[in-house]
Amino acid sequence: MTPEPASKPEPSSPAAALRGDGRRNDQLRPIRFQNGIAPYAGGSTLIEWGSTRVICAVTLEQAVPRWMKEQGVAGGWITAEYSMLPYSTLQRKARDITRGKLDGRSQEIQRLIGRSMRAVIDLEKLGPRTVWVDCDVLQADGGTRTAAITGSMVALALGVKRWLAEGLIPKNPISTEVAAVSVGLVKGQGLADLNYVEDSTAEVDMNLVMTARGEFVEIQGSGEESTFTESQLAVLLALGQKAIRDLFEIQRQAMA
Repeated sequence: MTPEPASKPEPSSPAAALRGDGRRNDQLRPIRFQNGIAPYAGGSTLIEWGSTRVICAVTLEQAVPRWMKEQGVAGGWITAEYSMLPYSTLQRKARDITRGKLDGRSQEIQRLIGRSMRAVIDLEKLGPRTVWVDCDVLQADGGTRTAAITGSMVALALGVKRWLAEGLIPKNPISTEVAAVSVGLVKGQGLADLNYVEDSTAEVDMNLVMTARGEFVEIQGSGEESTFTESQLAVLLALGQKAIRDLFEIQRQAMA
């Protein structure tokens, strides 16, 4: 009886060939938080995720948007603003103010950040207040939106701790944590946490946002140059879920 040939490792297997930066397919880039980077904010952190660097800061306003007052909506609100500084990319990126309007990508990302934060906040406990989340990209090397979400969670936790101590909010409104990561197919292999080079050549690009309860907040995925199968989708989801579990451990150390 002819023996079967040895099976090859799956594209997402840690045993697969190392990537250009020496990481396994399921491995995150080094992540570091520098808290208190903006002392006038309620809470702030500089998240350094590989070569991507984003300042995330939160401030509290003792009022809610006009539309909430007009519609009689109870509780508070969380909203986000996101921007890439002109020197954050290899070629200078013009400020939105010089164009007179916010570009579509920035608008999409700041809405995603806001949805992600609201997913883990009890707006009733927050009361009639608005939390502003500001994310400014200092350096971009892929994954700026996922870094912004992951860093904003840390800044928000630090802000809530401070506001509780100062009596600015009555209760802790945070129900759980949220984090995000990018995954994709590059040359047919499933990779977690794409850097810019990988992201720019990916056949399939996907961002996952999840809570620490294992619930999905959002899945953004598209075939950039090709379609993808159900089994490939399962590989990407598994890679993303593992990476996000690792992120929660890193986040909690930063929030502590």
